[in-house]
Amino acid sequence: MANGKIQKIAPSFSRPPYQLSWQQVADELGVDTQKGLSDQQAQENLTKYGENKLDGEGAISPWKILVKQVANAMILVLFFAMALSYGTSDYVEGGVITAVILLNITIGFWQEYNAEKTVDSLRSLSSPSADVLRNGAPDVKNIPSGPVVPGDIIELRTGDIVPADVRIFEAYNFSALEAILTGEPLPVIKEIEAIEGEQGVGDRINMAFSGTEVTKGRARGIVVGTGMSTEMGAIAAAMQAKQKKKGRSLDPKKSKLNPIRGSALRVWDAIGKFLGLTEGTPLQKKLAKLAYCLFGCAILLAIIVFGVNKFNVTHEVQIYAISLGIAIIPESLIAVLTITMAVGMKKMAKNNVIVRKLDALEALGGVTNICSDKTGTLTQGKMVTKKAWIPGIGIYSVERSGAANDPSSGFVTLGAAPTEAADAIEREYNEKRERRDQERSALALKFADQPDIVDRPGGDPEKPTPPPVPEGNDGDVPEIIPELEAYLHSAALCNLATVRYDEKDGWQSGGDPTEIALQVFVNRFQYGKKKLMGEDGWKEVAEYGFDSTVKRMSVVFEQPDNRGQVIFSKGAVERIIDLCDDIGYGEQNQPLTQELKDEVLRQMTLLADQGLRVLAIARRDVETPQTSSQWSDYPREEVEKKLTLLGLAGLYDPPRLESKEAVQNCTMAGIQVHMLTGDHPGTAKAIAREIGIIPKDFGTLPADVAASMAMTASEFDALSDDQIDELPSLPFVIARCAPSTKVRMIEALNRRGRYVAMTGDGVNDAPSLKRADVGIAMGEGGSDVAKSAADLVLTDDNFASIVKAVEEGRRMFDNIQKFVLHLLVSNVGEVLLLIIGLAFQDKNNLSVFPLAPLQILWINMLTSSFPAFGLGKEKPSSEIMRRPPHNMKVGVFTGQIIADMIVYGTIMGACTLATFVVIVYGPGEGNLGTDCNSRFSPQCDVVFRARAAVFAQLTWLILVSAWEFKSIRRSMFRLDPYQTDSKFPFFKDIYENKFLFWAVIIPAIVVVPVIYIPGLNTKVLRHTGITWEWAIAVAGVPIFIIGIEIWKFIKRYYGLFNGGESDRIKKDASLSLRQGFFTMARTMTRGSLSSRTTTFDKRPLSRGEDQV
Repeated sequence: MANGKIQKIAPSFSRPPYQLSWQQVADELGVDTQKGLSDQQAQENLTKYGENKLDGEGAISPWKILVKQVANAMILVLFFAMALSYGTSDYVEGGVITAVILLNITIGFWQEYNAEKTVDSLRSLSSPSADVLRNGAPDVKNIPSGPVVPGDIIELRTGDIVPADVRIFEAYNFSALEAILTGEPLPVIKEIEAIEGEQGVGDRINMAFSGTEVTKGRARGIVVGTGMSTEMGAIAAAMQAKQKKKGRSLDPKKSKLNPIRGSALRVWDAIGKFLGLTEGTPLQKKLAKLAYCLFGCAILLAIIVFGVNKFNVTHEVQIYAISLGIAIIPESLIAVLTITMAVGMKKMAKNNVIVRKLDALEALGGVTNICSDKTGTLTQGKMVTKKAWIPGIGIYSVERSGAANDPSSGFVTLGAAPTEAADAIEREYNEKRERRDQERSALALKFADQPDIVDRPGGDPEKPTPPPVPEGNDGDVPEIIPELEAYLHSAALCNLATVRYDEKDGWQSGGDPTEIALQVFVNRFQYGKKKLMGEDGWKEVAEYGFDSTVKRMSVVFEQPDNRGQVIFSKGAVERIIDLCDDIGYGEQNQPLTQELKDEVLRQMTLLADQGLRVLAIARRDVETPQTSSQWSDYPREEVEKKLTLLGLAGLYDPPRLESKEAVQNCTMAGIQVHMLTGDHPGTAKAIAREIGIIPKDFGTLPADVAASMAMTASEFDALSDDQIDELPSLPFVIARCAPSTKVRMIEALNRRGRYVAMTGDGVNDAPSLKRADVGIAMGEGGSDVAKSAADLVLTDDNFASIVKAVEEGRRMFDNIQKFVLHLLVSNVGEVLLLIIGLAFQDKNNLSVFPLAPLQILWINMLTSSFPAFGLGKEKPSSEIMRRPPHNMKVGVFTGQIIADMIVYGTIMGACTLATFVVIVYGPGEGNLGTDCNSRFSPQCDVVFRARAAVFAQLTWLILVSAWEFKSIRRSMFRLDPYQTDSKFPFFKDIYENKFLFWAVIIPAIVVVPVIYIPGLNTKVLRHTGITWEWAIAVAGVPIFIIGIEIWKFIKRYYGLFNGGESDRIKKDASLSLRQGFFTMARTMTRGSLSSRTTTFDKRPLSRGEDQV
């Protein structure tokens, strides 16, 4: 490690790993495939072989950042001003501007370099990960791909991106797409045997290569190459040139115009990249364009100055032109934006949201619809098997289960399955309840979540009959009978989850939550997979992994003592039942008639209506046993047929405690939530009702709206685009959802002018994540393919984190608007002051500027910058999630911001202009002296004193405006209209953001000595000490505040830039028959509903040009 860097070398083998048996590879790397590497071995290998990343990956180029700082419109204006100053032999001014340029570049470089490091570190959190077996642990551990080293035991599953080159030693129906390496579009089926002789990459079928995608099955393997030692690394090393953009070819053979067109486009690309016009986020590019527009305006203003002075471009005229050029440029704008975005990314990371693409930061605030999965996102993802229905036997129920992964917690009871007659009585009761709820809703009494109705059949008219309380002790289970045993075999063996007991940590589990729930259930009866495959002698022969397109999984097992092979299957009831010929096991076995199929579906519906996720369990005895390789050649449809249905499993996944509140917050923020899930419609609707996505009672809604609230994917997909567009509202719940359905839903929402965020975790979700305006991948349960297609990654898979991310996106958008307004208002005020100041001409008919160039630089760089940073750190306002999303088409520069900039800039310019006029033309009697733009003399005393007063006043106005812009619409004296702690919360509000508070107070105090410091005042800043003029400087501050407050009041009162709707607080704002309040609203009548904005709009909503 000569230079302090880890020396990277490739692992060495006696022969290429694909020619060795997997045991030989393990021996040469010194690893036990059952235990994996120890942490010490892993660290030694990391030191020896280096990190698992390609050369240059994630590197930050300081030179590029430095060039970016120089190629900045603001800096170019200062370069222009510096050249003019030196050209006119004004070395003091030129030296100061040079120092400002160097300071600006240094600060900008430091800020952006740190911001880039922050972004890079956050992105690494969402990079492809690896499931690694280490330290002899019973299950794999998910870690980032960077620390993966040769010798690591890796587990691969469908949807994973292979993190390194791996020699496979265990494969179950495993295949990988290697088009990235070989160009072949078809997945390659993998085996574990050694291969003889030299083979190309595409024929090394016992290897999985870094960067390829697992398309099917699962496997385990030994890492044999990382970083540049992989096949991907070899390609990276061979690549010499970056991919060229379309239309940049210089080949004249294809077209004679190619050399001219290609050269022109390449030159434009280079210029655009240098100037920041073609790279970066939309907001960054928009601000870069703004900067160069202002640069053009600076040149135009210089021409105006020259014109007013009849193009007699003397030293004085040049200085005036410099002043105007500096005044129009917000020098710190880009730096403030960079820091604000970096801070926002850090804050979102703390809230469990990793930003992969900066565009998403800008897009989050405009999201109008969130399409979310149910399992693990809206629910806890900790499933418990609550019910097991076995035909002819009854329903096994788990009672009083305290922990999802503890099979010893709670007990199991056996009861009779509901009959058709009992179901009819229950339906009659529910219909009565619904009618009563509708009547009460119409009378504005209460919603559907009423206390129990006393007329339930068999109940006391005075007091409802409580259900019987199950009795039992932890660990109690019914007797094992053949039908139950067959059910347990299938549930345990068609399962990849692990459940084990640890003396130190208690019960531990690993795998998919659905499979863990089933594995815990079978362990209650001592029928766990580990026991069946260990003590009992079951052996796995083949596996057909879960596929979201067929919604099922199957395995083939060899029975103990070679008694034959059995196929076990589990999956969605609708998908399994169509593959079954029989139902029941042993004495209960009989052909699956249509009548029995209807009974199965009825039992499924009863379970689903209780909010349970329902799976079907099935099996088939194999007539002709096959080997593993023979099974791998069998088409899946030939394996999964002629099954026997053993029963149903009802799994309960409770909603997250925060999901209901998160849905309510979305509603208040004008965001609609849609649940797109693979579950049964009954299960989906039950959970959706519980968290407030749909109402418990559809009777209060128009018939067409109620019909479209919840649909299945087959019903939705059967509609044409025109039919979907005619729906009064798009469904809030889509059950049995397929990946293609998600894409159609996004397209349908986009056609209605909506801006959509979509969650996803599987490989098949990648198209919808890319198609969505904001794609959100799951960090815990999501595939690497989904993560790489997404804009954001949730590290906790929690829906509430999405809502927090939206709030943070809105906060950043608001703060960007605030500091952009703050910086540009001061520029408008300065330009107005200097443009009108052209009329102040001395005895030589030369214009005398009211503000000197270095005074403007002082204000723009030292006075404005730090309050702007403070505004970027502002907390979200209390109203941020009480208003609709902003319009993404308009962006930061809304009509309101432009109007505010003009109004406030005009007030600021008028106040400072009046101060200059009063001092010069009042006691000063209009004495503008001679040559007062260049040097101080007794004749210039009046002008220099007037400049000092203007300088002090403008400084204070800019600083006060930072406090005023804490809210664009609310009064500075009551920023939060919802707080009731204080009648005059001004001091509390301004001190809340301590950085901003001191960024205002300190410069406001410092301006006083700056006016009096000898040398700095007369020779650099072109002003002198003042006395009575302080009164005039101070008098402008309350006038400016009153002007801003009047304009804000006008905006609030008349609803300007708010769709004409007044900003007054509505005390009933939280009560509305809208999504999210279906379970809590208490006093809303049908009549009041008509006066509110509903979420059932066919066309895009419009509330002024600022909001959607």
